[in-house]
Amino acid sequence: MIAAAFRLNVCRPCPVRTLCTSAQRSGRHLTLHPRAIQETLDAARAEQTTPAWRDRYALRCGIEATIHQAVTVTGLCRARYRGIKKVHLEHLVCAIAINLIRLHAWWNSHPLARKRTSQLTRLEPTPTA
Repeated sequence: MIAAAFRLNVCRPCPVRTLCTSAQRSGRHLTLHPRAIQETLDAARAEQTTPAWRDRYALRCGIEATIHQAVTVTGLCRARYRGIKKVHLEHLVCAIAINLIRLHAWWNSHPLARKRTSQLTRLEPTPTA
């Protein structure tokens, strides 16, 4: 892999700089891979534009969302107990809890997906009517 960096004083006067880079404080940075790796990357990127790939990724996206929900809601990253039987029971209880949360949201027509808000935005005072 070869990394190439162009200095700002070389890039700034270029008439097509906006087509080349969006960097404001530095010049263009390029990473050049060996031919075999670059061809593999190009093939993978081309495959990502196909409908079949998007259908497969939609499945993965749903699975990742479920895992994320399990980790954030139930704290599933760490087992609270020792022993395979106790950890297995903990996983079952977490799965039941997630299913109940989803059923409650579905019955009450509340969407589960929430937009992420930054900590700074959360500190802003909310206007009261």
